[in-house]
Amino acid sequence: MMIKQSLIEHRQKIDQLRQSSSLSPAHAAQLEQSIASSWQRSSSANIPEDRLAAPLIDIKKIRSSSALSHALQYCAENLKHIAEQSSMVLAVGDLGSTVLWTASCPELHKTAENVHLVEGGQWREELVGTNAISLSIKTQQSSCVFSSEHYMPSVQDMACYAAPINDPYSKQILGVIALSTDWQKHNSLGLLAAERCASIIQSALLESQRQHLYIRAFTVPQVIFNGKALTITPRQTEILAILALCPQGLSLDSLHRALYGERKVSIGTLKAEMSQLRDVLGGMLGSRPYRLLAHVEADFLQTEQSLDAGYIDSALKLYTGIFLAKTQSPFLCAWRDSLESRLSDAIFKANESEALLKHVARFPEAINAVERLIELMPKNHPVHQTLINIQDM
Repeated sequence: MMIKQSLIEHRQKIDQLRQSSSLSPAHAAQLEQSIASSWQRSSSANIPEDRLAAPLIDIKKIRSSSALSHALQYCAENLKHIAEQSSMVLAVGDLGSTVLWTASCPELHKTAENVHLVEGGQWREELVGTNAISLSIKTQQSSCVFSSEHYMPSVQDMACYAAPINDPYSKQILGVIALSTDWQKHNSLGLLAAERCASIIQSALLESQRQHLYIRAFTVPQVIFNGKALTITPRQTEILAILALCPQGLSLDSLHRALYGERKVSIGTLKAEMSQLRDVLGGMLGSRPYRLLAHVEADFLQTEQSLDAGYIDSALKLYTGIFLAKTQSPFLCAWRDSLESRLSDAIFKANESEALLKHVARFPEAINAVERLIELMPKNHPVHQTLINIQDM
């Protein structure tokens, strides 16, 4: 633990920076760059000045489909023990910075409740400003937010440490774990503790997903089964994508229509594909109806789930390329059109210019994102004229 006088001086320095009318380069240099950037985003996010707690939502639907919630069944008691023994609040959040689960020591239980550091609390930066949960998701790195570095006044008496939780197979970020304590108990080992808790959940994910199938369908398609990339045909990747989108299963005839439509391809050809897939997946392919028996994750499912939850930033990050660009499957083409339509609607509702700028960098032809950025960015911003030029091309 840092010496109390040092903590007081550190907090006073941050308070002075907060009171500055603008964050000059010299002032910004006294902060972590991620904190300085977050302050700037928070100040332009129109967060109500009287907001003292995170907005709350009902997380039943989110939690029921969350791999993190499933993994917590294997490690919840261990994490509760850590929270109690370390005198901290421990929170697990999803990709949208919504808290899925918490545990706390008795002395901080009321504090956590008052600021809605509880299940359903939404800690997105645009809602509550700078905080460790959203910062760790945004940077995809461990983050510490100390005292007055927090944007919302009600949490400025806390020190918070967060670490991303990654899927042990796909390495994709699934969420975040955060530890919070009184600012006077700030400890340089807090980040290590958060990272240790993240590793506990990642081990639980391995335990809960012994048979795990991960499908990448954006940019270069790839299928990973229990940590190993499979050598399969593009058609077999399409079959797995269809079954991932239809977890209830499909009859042979329904699968044939979804895959081939009106093309004259025999049922026997599809049966041969399914037989090969069953061999590759070690029996994790059920029949009558055909369905995947392994735990399935996919970049396109995560994108859909992010859109369902209103996590536009996360959806745009996940969408790295056209979904199965070469597919001729009528089912997959229709689903792709629906996804792209939803993404377009989300872009016109987006309020974070940073996520849109990254999207335009990947997809310069995304005129909808360019138009939304022109609406969001000040006319004197150096990028504004560049966007006007792209729009006029």
